[in-house]
Amino acid sequence: MSTRHDDRPIVLGIVGDSGTGKTTLATGIASILGRHRVNLLRTDDYLRYDRRERRLRRLTALDPECHHLDILEQHLRLLREGRPVLKPVYDHATGALVRPEYLAPRPYLLVEGLLGYHSRAMRRCYDLKIFLEPEEALRQRWKIRRDTAQRGYSREQVLRRIERRRADREAHIHPQRVFADILVRFRPPEDDPEESGARLDVRHLLRPTLAHADLSPILDGNPRSGIRLELARDIDGKPVDVLEISGDIPEARARRVEDLLWSLIPEASYLRGRVGSYGSGGREISHPLALTQLLIAYHLIKAAQGVVAI
Repeated sequence: MSTRHDDRPIVLGIVGDSGTGKTTLATGIASILGRHRVNLLRTDDYLRYDRRERRLRRLTALDPECHHLDILEQHLRLLREGRPVLKPVYDHATGALVRPEYLAPRPYLLVEGLLGYHSRAMRRCYDLKIFLEPEEALRQRWKIRRDTAQRGYSREQVLRRIERRRADREAHIHPQRVFADILVRFRPPEDDPEESGARLDVRHLLRPTLAHADLSPILDGNPRSGIRLELARDIDGKPVDVLEISGDIPEARARRVEDLLWSLIPEASYLRGRVGSYGSGGREISHPLALTQLLIAYHLIKAAQGVVAI
């Protein structure tokens, strides 16, 4: 552990394939921290080509060649240093590159997108790195729902795009998981493989690059408690702690976990509010999502207090 000696912004990275829930996660974390204290930066804004140009060049947005990654590196460094940037903007609804936006530093910077860990220069900018890898069938359902409702695609177009991107996903997105401090995997419960909302289970792989929250006061070993922590091995064979939260976690137990996490950051209790919302208008609530958002916010608040992992 080390102590910070500056008051620069705290930077969170959230990386994952298209449709993995990056924006939902980031928006909820911003709500916990206080939206007026947070900048949300989407790396898709640094696309080099608009939708029409990508189609003509037969490139996908997952390809690093489609992005101004050198400018993204520069902007991450400047924002981390507490300096403003003139950020490009990509409009997902139209597929066009539009007027840039002035971004002044705030206490927290949440960076979400496809290629946020692509280079060492980018990776050095983050205090905490998250990688999202939901079960693939679930990701596809999320992507179809979003792209047909918000981005003007038909279901058939979305499915074709998923297939066309498969090689780039394996080449450029998946390899970034190795750099994450926490890997988050949402998946349907065994008794309902079509579930895509509040009853989703979530699995966190907690790498030893961070001092994770002590959850022992609420881990009683009861298989029906809806939450458990165990030692396992990642796909590379390295040991990790695995935190599992059931979509059916009892309301009282979920509240106990929330209360415990807030008790570990009492100086931030004034930020406590509604978390775990998703869907149109944020009307639905998921306890696994809420606890995921809060666990990540815990690390950011701790980093802001001056204690960071090395």
